[in-house]
Amino acid sequence: MIPDGYQIEALRIDHAAELVSAYDRNRAHLAPWDPRRTEDFYTLEGQTAVLVDQLAQAERGLVHPWVIVRDGLVVGRVNLNNVVMGVLRSAAVGYWVDAAHTGRGLATAAVLFALERGRERGLHRVEAGTLVHNTASQAVLTRCGFTHYGTAERYLFIDGAWQDHFLFQRILHDDPL
Repeated sequence: MIPDGYQIEALRIDHAAELVSAYDRNRAHLAPWDPRRTEDFYTLEGQTAVLVDQLAQAERGLVHPWVIVRDGLVVGRVNLNNVVMGVLRSAAVGYWVDAAHTGRGLATAAVLFALERGRERGLHRVEAGTLVHNTASQAVLTRCGFTHYGTAERYLFIDGAWQDHFLFQRILHDDPL
């Protein structure tokens, strides 16, 4: 259940300006967990280009992107990325919450929201990876019913280096295709 006063909305192109503001005010907060960003990422033109690409991927069913909103401000994101149907029926969940809005259950609510949407879309499994020292994100995934199933060495290029990640998964159902 999303906390009172917050909404999760499908990503739209008109979220670009709000995302510029959200990413800019969260630069330091997100830096340890994200790839390094160029200055263009923090501009309206940069965010518009990112959104055009994400929305094109969404049209093809490869990603399902949402924003977390409070009082008209974007205060987070949640996505189902790398969607693969067929016999795998899997995706990876990614999320972040504005530094001023952490500790309110938003990340947990957003991940649970994404899991529900994934099941509605016929996904069988959702995975996630966290940096090994990101205990807050690991706690979110555990609360959402994910299990830790391994470690991927030098998995993603985050904050300027190839970094190890713990891998988690949640099986949504065992229904036939």
